[in-house]
Amino acid sequence: MTTAPFPRNQWYVAAYTGEVGEELLARTICDEPIVFYRTAEGKAVALADRCVHRRFPLSESNRDGDRIVCGYHGFTYDPTGACVAVPGQQRIPRTARVPAYSLVEQDSLVWVWIGDEAPADPASIPRAPWLDGPGWVTVRGMEPLAARHGLLADNLLDLSHETYLHAGYIGTPEVAATPITTEVDEDAAVVYVSRRMKDVECPSFYANSTGIQGRIDRWQDIEYHAPCLYLLHSRIAPTGVEPGADGDDSAACHAEIVYALTPETATTTHDFWMVARDFALDDDEVSRFLAESNRTVVLQDVTALNILEKVIATEPEGYQELSINIDTGGLAARRLLQRMTGKP
Repeated sequence: MTTAPFPRNQWYVAAYTGEVGEELLARTICDEPIVFYRTAEGKAVALADRCVHRRFPLSESNRDGDRIVCGYHGFTYDPTGACVAVPGQQRIPRTARVPAYSLVEQDSLVWVWIGDEAPADPASIPRAPWLDGPGWVTVRGMEPLAARHGLLADNLLDLSHETYLHAGYIGTPEVAATPITTEVDEDAAVVYVSRRMKDVECPSFYANSTGIQGRIDRWQDIEYHAPCLYLLHSRIAPTGVEPGADGDDSAACHAEIVYALTPETATTTHDFWMVARDFALDDDEVSRFLAESNRTVVLQDVTALNILEKVIATEPEGYQELSINIDTGGLAARRLLQRMTGKP
């Protein structure tokens, strides 16, 4: 597996809305250093994190109201990226400007557009309304991953690994034993993978959070919106409890598990993770349990993928993997990402 260039002309999750505030926040997205902050009126701003003068990071500089003053020589930039003051002279050079990034805040996520500005359409950003919607409670975090973005996509689209890597938390024997169905919407660049399990063991992740005892029917319905957003619609119900004819499924518990897969560099990734639930909404202990348990699961993935990245770095040119039926979702995602990068 070789490292492909990043898909450009795409929206990527750069931060949670709560991370962007008065302090200057540095984050690299697709090899592009960006500084984020919020103006006095509350508007989030994203600028290239390099002063045009001597490349000093603006994230290591100072704010003067809504402006950033470079901490090295004092070049001062407004929220549009225009330089409005330079040291020792009145005339500001015509080229004294840092790029400003298109930015959208939606569903508690901060999205930035990486690529040419002309095609940046906020309407194309996939939705995850549970993350800050009524009737849902969300826990969240972000872990740095020392592995390429594509490895995380592979991991999340093949949940059979839960049986082995996450046993005792989210994995049970039935996950790996149950076949999947896969569909691909080539035009929308979405991969759908479903696994429906009947009369199976309830993993501790759900038994301890929902209070459901005994055997369950468990659904895993995935949508991967390439390149960045992954949605896992998880349904947990006592065995035999089906949705009503009118679509009412209030007897079941639902968890919307969301990941934002944001490349940092060619071999590092920002692994944003979220768990939204429609049960035990006022129970802080359930929130604590889900946050700790899901972070443990994420860190198990991080450890495995960091190891895999090192293996790939040392493998001979042309090494061929073996793929089987459980890989259809991941292989479809690879094809979409290759198409987005213009790679044949």
